[in-house]
Amino acid sequence: MLERLIPRFYERVRADAEIGPLFDAAVHDWPGHLDKLVAFWSSVMLTSGRYKGNPVAEHLKHKAQITPAMFDRWLAIWAATTDELTPPAIATALQAKAGRIAESLQLALFFRLDDPSGGKAG
Repeated sequence: MLERLIPRFYERVRADAEIGPLFDAAVHDWPGHLDKLVAFWSSVMLTSGRYKGNPVAEHLKHKAQITPAMFDRWLAIWAATTDELTPPAIATALQAKAGRIAESLQLALFFRLDDPSGGKAG
């Protein structure tokens, strides 16, 4: 199921006017990246241990181009895609996990203890 879900999801991400350009600029080997993402989700949801990597470090490389609103857009596309391609209970589990991952990545990217605004603009 992940091998069908992940490519379809990132096809939608890449077509999205808000976040597609960021992904296309950041990813140079889409087949390899999709394989890595299937391994990531397999590790996250099935505890397969297939993923070997550091998502925070990978996202930090692109911190200057990433905004908190982009996470909301990513999650909206994820929700629509998982609702469409997976049974309801699985979609709910995938969406909950994605929400926690997005929150964790945003904390890593934007939160600083020495910033009284908590990384929030304005």
